[in-house]
Amino acid sequence: MKRLIVPVVTLLAVCLSSTACQQTASTGVAQVQSVPQVETVTVKAQRLSATERLPAELAPYESVDLYARETGFIKSIRVDRGSKVKQGELLAELEAPELIAQRAQANAAYESSESQLLASRAKLASDQAIYQHMSAAAKVPGVVAGNDLEIAQKTAQSDEANVAALEKTAQGARENVRAVSQLESYLNITAPFEGQVTARYVHPGTLVGPAGGPGAMTPIARIETTTRHRLVVPVPEDDVAGVPAGTLVTFTVPAFPGRTFKAPIARVSHDVEVKTRTMPVELDVSDPKAELVPGSFCQVEWPIRRSYPTLFVPAGAVASDLQRTFVIRVRQNRADWVDVTTGVRAATLIEVFGDLQEGDQVAARGTDQLRPGTEVSAHPAPSQ
Repeated sequence: MKRLIVPVVTLLAVCLSSTACQQTASTGVAQVQSVPQVETVTVKAQRLSATERLPAELAPYESVDLYARETGFIKSIRVDRGSKVKQGELLAELEAPELIAQRAQANAAYESSESQLLASRAKLASDQAIYQHMSAAAKVPGVVAGNDLEIAQKTAQSDEANVAALEKTAQGARENVRAVSQLESYLNITAPFEGQVTARYVHPGTLVGPAGGPGAMTPIARIETTTRHRLVVPVPEDDVAGVPAGTLVTFTVPAFPGRTFKAPIARVSHDVEVKTRTMPVELDVSDPKAELVPGSFCQVEWPIRRSYPTLFVPAGAVASDLQRTFVIRVRQNRADWVDVTTGVRAATLIEVFGDLQEGDQVAARGTDQLRPGTEVSAHPAPSQ
C-alpha cells in the first residue's frame, strides 16, 4: 500500500502544480491583453489652403426699369423683350399736350419780354442823349434851366433801372423756355447703357409719368447688361478673411456641364447678414459672348486661406458623443480627452482648435470607448 500512495501523491502534486502554472499564465496573458493597443498620429501645424463649394447667383452688372420723367402718353415704342440696344438709342416717344401749351406760353412771354427790353433800351439811349446835350448846354449860363437838367438826369436814371429790371425778366423768360425744352426732351426715352430689353410693360396710348404723378409706378421697359455680370456669393463669415480682392475664383453653371469659368473677386460687402451669418461677395464676370444668363444659380469653388498656421489632425481622430467633440491625446501611455472645435477640412485632415500643441500624439481613430485615464500601448500609425 505504501508503494502505491507515493506515486499518487506525487502525481497529484504535479497536477496541482501544472494547474497553478496554467492559471498564472492565463492571468498574465489577460493582463497583457487588457492594455489597449492604440495607433497614434502627430498634430501638425500648417497654413490652411483649401476650397469650399458655395452656392451663388448670377446677376446683371447693371439692371434698370425705365420710367418717364414727365407725364405723358406713349406715342410709340420701338423695342420689345429681347431687343438689343445701344447706349443713347431711342426706345420710346411720349406725347404731352400740356407741354405744348407750356412751350407756347413760355415763347410768348420770352418774346414779350425781349420786345419790352428793346423798347426800354431805345428809350434809355434817347433820354441819355437828351441829358448829355442839356448837360453840355448848361455850361453856358442862362441856356438851360437847372430844373430841366435835373429832370433829364432823373429820367435817364429811371430808364437805366427799367432796363435792368427788364433784362432780369427777359433772362427769366429765356430760362423758362429752356426748362420747357428740357421737359420736352424727357418725352424721348433713351437707353442709359448698352444691353438687352428683358421686359416691356407698356403699349402705345399708355399713360406714364414720374413718381407721385399720374401714371406713376408704371415702368416702360427693363434693360440689363448682357456681357458683364455680378456673381453674388454668400460666404460664411469665418471664410472671408485671407482672400484678397482680385483673387480668381472658379465656378460652374448648370447650363454648361463639364465647363468651368473664372472671375476675380471685385467687391466685398464687409457686412454680415445676421440671419445667415454670411457676407455677400461679388465676382466681376466678363461674358463677351453673352453666354451666361442672369438669375442662374452657380457653384463656386471658394478659396479658404489662413494668414497664420493652425493645427490639423486626420478627420478620423475627431470623436464626439452627445455632449462634446474631442480628440484622444496620448501622454505617458495614458489616454486624455481634449475638447476641440473643428474648422475646415483639407483633404484627409481637419482643422482643430483646442488645448493642443504641435507635435502632440493623438489616437488615429477617436472613440468614446477609450475612456480618459485608460492605460494604453501606443505606437505610430502606419500612414505616418
